[in-house]
Amino acid sequence: MLDSPFIDSYLLEAFRFRTRGFMRMEEAPDRLPPAPKDGGGCLYLHVPFCEVLCPFCSFHRVQHRHDLATRYFAALRQEVRLYHAAGYTFTSAYFGGGTPTTEPAELAETVTLVRTLFGVKDISVETNPKDLRPEVLQPLRAAGVTRLSVGVQSFDDGLLRDMERYEKYGNGAEIIARIRGAVGLFPTLNVDLIFNQPHQTLASLRRDLDIFLSLGANQVSFYPLMSCPTVLRRLSGTMGVPNRRRLRQFYETILATLRKDFTPSSAWCFTRRGHGSDEYIVSVDNYVGVGSGAFSYLDGTLYSTSFSLQGYEQRVRRGLSGIVACHPLGEIDRMRYTLLVRMFGLRLDRDWALARHGPRFFRRLWGEFRTLEWLGAAQRDEHGWQLTDRGMFWLMLMMSAFFESVNAYRDAMRAHVKDELQQTTSLCVPVGTPAPAGAPAGAR
Repeated sequence: MLDSPFIDSYLLEAFRFRTRGFMRMEEAPDRLPPAPKDGGGCLYLHVPFCEVLCPFCSFHRVQHRHDLATRYFAALRQEVRLYHAAGYTFTSAYFGGGTPTTEPAELAETVTLVRTLFGVKDISVETNPKDLRPEVLQPLRAAGVTRLSVGVQSFDDGLLRDMERYEKYGNGAEIIARIRGAVGLFPTLNVDLIFNQPHQTLASLRRDLDIFLSLGANQVSFYPLMSCPTVLRRLSGTMGVPNRRRLRQFYETILATLRKDFTPSSAWCFTRRGHGSDEYIVSVDNYVGVGSGAFSYLDGTLYSTSFSLQGYEQRVRRGLSGIVACHPLGEIDRMRYTLLVRMFGLRLDRDWALARHGPRFFRRLWGEFRTLEWLGAAQRDEHGWQLTDRGMFWLMLMMSAFFESVNAYRDAMRAHVKDELQQTTSLCVPVGTPAPAGAPAGAR
C-alpha cells in the first residue's frame, strides 16, 4: 500500500501545496546582495546558447549565433568580476545552459578567469555529444575543468528522432564512440540520460542502462522528463505526453541496475570513483547564478537574473549584476527548502541543521519528519536521517516537481521577452527599451 500510486500522488500534491510560495518573485533592488557570512558555495554560470532548441527542454536557451555569444561571454566575465570585487568566495563552479561549449575559446577563457579569481578546484561544464572533439576538450582540460557532463538523453535512435537530436548530435552508435573517446580526459565524466519519455519502453530503458555501463564513464544523472505547461502542449503534438504511472517501474529499474557498481550522490545522480554531482544545490548552503536566466540562493533568499539577453548586457555595462527579481523565503519555507535539498542529497545531518536553523527546525518540521519515518522513506540514526531506496523515489518526485515550478517561472519570464528571443538573428530591440507593460521584474 505504501508503494501505491495513491500514496505517490498524495505526497506529491502535499509537497506542491507546502512549497507553493517558493517562486513568488518581486522586483529586486539594484544593489548586489551581501556576500554570505560563511563564504564558500557554488558559482553557477548560465550560457543559454544551443545549436538545436530541443522541443522537450524548459531551460532558458536561444539559438546560437557567434557575434551574440561573444558579447554575452564578455558580459558574463564582467559580472563574475563584480562578485569578486564584492568579496564573494566560491569552492566550486558549474557552467550550464544551453550548451556552454558552443564557443570553446570563450568558455576556456571564462573558466580560466573563474579559477584565477576564486581559486576553485572543482569545475563542471555541460556539453553535447557533438562537441566531444579534441579541439573542444583539450583546452577545457588545460583550463582546469574537472567534470564534464554530456547531454545524451538516450542512445535509442527512435527516441533521439523524437527529441529532434538525431540529425544534429548523431545517432546512438556515433554518440557511444564519442563518449568512449572522452573517457579518462577528466576526473569525472557524467552522462545525462532521461527516463519516462513518451515513446520509451522498459526494454529501451534497459538497453540505455546496459550501454552506459559499457562505456567507462564514471557518473550518470538519470532524470525524469520534466517540463512546463508550454512545453507539455508542444510535446503533445510531437513527442507525446509522458505517462507518469510508469515512473516507479522505470526508477526502480534504474536503481536496481546501477546499485551494483555505482553509489548514489542524489536521488538521480550515481557515481563510480568520480566526484561532484549534477545537482550542486545539495552540497552547498548558498549559490550564486550569473548570466541571463540564472538563479541564486543566498541566506534564505531566492534571486533571478534577467531573461532578456539585451537587458542583461545593459545591466552589466552599467556596473550592475543581472539580478532583477527576488523572494525572501519565510522561516518555515527556508526550513522546507533545506529539508528538500538535503534529503534529495540522501542525508540530513542533525548537528548541521541545528547550527543552521536551531532547535525550531525539528519542531516546525515535526510532521514532515514523522511522515518520512512512517512511510519508510528515511531512517533515523545517531547523526541524523538517511534516505532509503523507497525515499529516493519520493524525493525524486518532489525535486522534479520543484524544478517544474522553476520551469513554469522560466516559461512566464521568457513569454515577456518572446519577441527578442525570436529575433536573435537580428536583435532589433533598441537599447534602453523597457520591459513590456505589466512584465514581472524577472523578465527585464
